[in-house]
Amino acid sequence: MLASVPLSDAERAAVDDGQSALDQLLERLIDIPTPTGTTPREIGVPATATLLPIVAVNQMPSTNGE
Repeated sequence: MLASVPLSDAERAAVDDGQSALDQLLERLIDIPTPTGTTPREIGVPATATLLPIVAVNQMPSTNGE
């Protein structure tokens, strides 16, 4: 994803450095207008997000002959 979407240094840090960097980015964006023109603060969206843990997924071979 990083190769196909140009990111600012702050956006890249939010992707690479974890929760605190993400929280800092969201706090800076709280007064930046969305595409509709309203800001996250105006529409009441909190400047927080929770990163979900990455869980390994093991795929089992298909049992129906595929």
